[in-house]
Amino acid sequence: MDDREQETVRLTAWVRGHVQGVGFRWWVRSRALELGLAGSAANLADGRVEVVAEGPRERCELLLDLLAGDAPGGVPGRPGKVTGVARRWSEPRGEAAGFLER
Repeated sequence: MDDREQETVRLTAWVRGHVQGVGFRWWVRSRALELGLAGSAANLADGRVEVVAEGPRERCELLLDLLAGDAPGGVPGRPGKVTGVARRWSEPRGEAAGFLER
């Protein structure tokens, strides 16, 4: 693994689709904890879910792949239906401990 894969980053992802009221935030929290990431998943007023995750870039990229998974029918076990994911990478803030559903 190179240094870039191990660098600590902050991923902010906005997930569109049928992702509220279906257990999506709980599913995101479970995947993030499995990957050892800290952060949160929160419903937004416009129907999207905002996911903030901090940790090694490689693990944040794995979470992003799970969020955006374009496999036919989505990612197995992922609740709801994702129609798109916008993302932003930034410097970690180190403000979160664990992973919260908001």
